[in-house]
Amino acid sequence: MSDPTPLNPQGTPPPPPTAPAPAAAAAPAAAQGKPLVAYEDFAKLDLRVAKVLEVTPHPNADKLIVLKVDLGTEQRQIVAGLRAFYGAENLVGKNIVIVANLQPRKMRGLESNGMLLAATKGTREALEDVVVLTTDRPVPPGAPVS
Repeated sequence: MSDPTPLNPQGTPPPPPTAPAPAAAAAPAAAQGKPLVAYEDFAKLDLRVAKVLEVTPHPNADKLIVLKVDLGTEQRQIVAGLRAFYGAENLVGKNIVIVANLQPRKMRGLESNGMLLAATKGTREALEDVVVLTTDRPVPPGAPVS
């Protein structure tokens, strides 16, 4: 019975076949049509833990609330569109995650000095739920998020 492995001109079996080279990896698609962000741009964001001290309805807007938060070294006011989803009793005392180095912005006459992070369900036009990002264990106000 003969060996089914063909020999090369040197009289030795050829090397085992190698896997085909992987195709060049395509750049990942941006989520929900937003452009990809360079790491250097993302690293510019200062994400921090803030403790919610007070929550009041915005006096000039039905959908907004005004939060007073503690960042460890300072207290700030943040305006957020959470009125339909959160009452003061659901937020006061919680640790939330905020963008601490966002430029201040007037929202219906009140200045907001940061932005809290939240997950949403539904579309911008028909929000079904908004969930504020919190910490699962106690962390001091002002702790960096990375």
